Amino acid sequence: MDAQGRGRAENIDPADQWVLNPDTGEYELRLSPSAPQSAVPGPRRAASRAPAPAGAGGQGAARGRPAAPQREPESDSPEEAPGRVPGPRRRRGVPEEPPNRRGRRPAKKKSKAKKILLWTGGTMAFVLVGTAGAAYLYLQHLNDNITSVSDDGASTGGFSKDKAINLLVIGTDKRTGSGNKGYGDSGSVGHADTTILLHVSKDRTNATALSIPRDLIVDVPDCQTEQEDGSTKVIAGSDGVRFNTSLGQDERTPSCTVRTVTELTGIQADNFMVADFNAVKTLTSAVGGVEVCLAKDIDDPDSHLKLSKGTHTIEGEQALAFVRTRHSVGFGGDLSRIEIQQQFLSALMRKLKSNDTLSSPSKMLKLAEAGTKALTVDSQLDSIGKLKDLGLELGKLNIKNLTFTTVPVVDNPAEKVKATVVLDESTAPTVFQMMQDDVSFTEVKEKAKASKDAAAAEAAARLKGTKSAASEIRVQVMNGGAPAGSAQETLSWLQNDEGVTKSENAGNAPAELSKTTLEYDPDQADQARKLADIMGLPGTALKPGKSVENAQGLPTMTLTLGKDFKGAGVSLTAATKVPDTVQKSTADKVQCAK
Repeated sequence: MDAQGRGRAENIDPADQWVLNPDTGEYELRLSPSAPQSAVPGPRRAASRAPAPAGAGGQGAARGRPAAPQREPESDSPEEAPGRVPGPRRRRGVPEEPPNRRGRRPAKKKSKAKKILLWTGGTMAFVLVGTAGAAYLYLQHLNDNITSVSDDGASTGGFSKDKAINLLVIGTDKRTGSGNKGYGDSGSVGHADTTILLHVSKDRTNATALSIPRDLIVDVPDCQTEQEDGSTKVIAGSDGVRFNTSLGQDERTPSCTVRTVTELTGIQADNFMVADFNAVKTLTSAVGGVEVCLAKDIDDPDSHLKLSKGTHTIEGEQALAFVRTRHSVGFGGDLSRIEIQQQFLSALMRKLKSNDTLSSPSKMLKLAEAGTKALTVDSQLDSIGKLKDLGLELGKLNIKNLTFTTVPVVDNPAEKVKATVVLDESTAPTVFQMMQDDVSFTEVKEKAKASKDAAAAEAAARLKGTKSAASEIRVQVMNGGAPAGSAQETLSWLQNDEGVTKSENAGNAPAELSKTTLEYDPDQADQARKLADIMGLPGTALKPGKSVENAQGLPTMTLTLGKDFKGAGVSLTAATKVPDTVQKSTADKVQCAK
């Protein structure tokens, strides 16, 4: 093949080479017989290719590439045509369908294609990857696109399919690529500009996306990071600083942001992803644009966004301007920018869930290319296979149960000119606790809802009725998985602060428990209700059963502190409703930026 012919072949859109096989319901990679070159798109890397065979000549060998294979006679046998990617057999004399033509899907045949949900800093995308063996080279190409960095031990070590998932998405203000001179700090190494902690429930019925304001005052803990030479370095933490300095400042890495989020919320991320400005542009262009709504005209000279009131389909540079604007919406601050970003993400999710996107192999492959190039992930997500597994879990979500919210904050009272915010201590702990307890922010219809409602009603009934005086409570306290010293701490608090003087420390329980329990004889129900009221125990913690005898031979209840114990005086009753003052929205609702 001459240079001109080779150039034409290399400019073929890889998405056009994927054809629906009506016999299997799968998309398969088809190459023209006259184009036996590799199916892998993108730039060639000489270092990763095998050397040309001895005696091979031609321009391909001269440039460090293997010489093009000799064209073989057409044959229906893959063994007889090593230069071709095997496809379904076709009868002789029957012309093959054009590469871009979609065949009709046979009745009752379901596609085996996989959906991968990729979350980036300010964007999310579904990526479709075929399971056919012919896709191997393309998958390897996608693997080469991915950049990974160490989590430095800050995360849990990776998500699990049988547990809730906590994914930290960090969007930085680092300016890379062309056309980004108008955004961010030109000298920035990349700070945590847009950060979302995504919690996906254990049963995959719901999820909460918690935005963390960049100007929130937090304590950044010491951060151990891995250096390029393999050594480790501890970067000193800082108290009372902006959250966005948890990345980039003093050479802090994404793992420092992960540690800061854990310190702030009590939630340890399983994995993280990082993306810069280009992710918004490339992913929105790959999906063909996102429809957004404006309640008023916007002309923001800072973000370069100029749009009239109403709905618009935006992508690329215009999409980046949309998620970066703040002076023309709301109160003009970072919190207003967070709201418009959440509206944008909701619109993007609706677009990605539409048939227009999911049924288009061309869009899916473009998303795969853009997504893998845009992301920097932790070392536990460093392959397309691992991202696929994560995506399959996230893809189970129904967007109507995906809630966007923001860490509850108030203006920093220490500032005369308001520039930063601090936690709203009246509501933020409830939001964090609900996420820790895997409580949905939306009402989820459950298959076993009737039986669960009955169980909940039975548990609640245990708390209703007369309560004894604190001085009449007889209880022994055992440690069944709480931090060391918890039993004695609780005993001292009960006796000195709550008047439960007939209490004793019974040491460690025979086995660890995930939840704190209070076991009692039915005759002690009034004592159990009073202790539950003092301790903040839910009805599910009360276990009617048998009492034990204390040193005086009197019946005594047993309080066993489980792994959920958070300290003496800290209620264990989980919140079941988001405080009314907390702003939230779901991804299925269309909202217009104001």
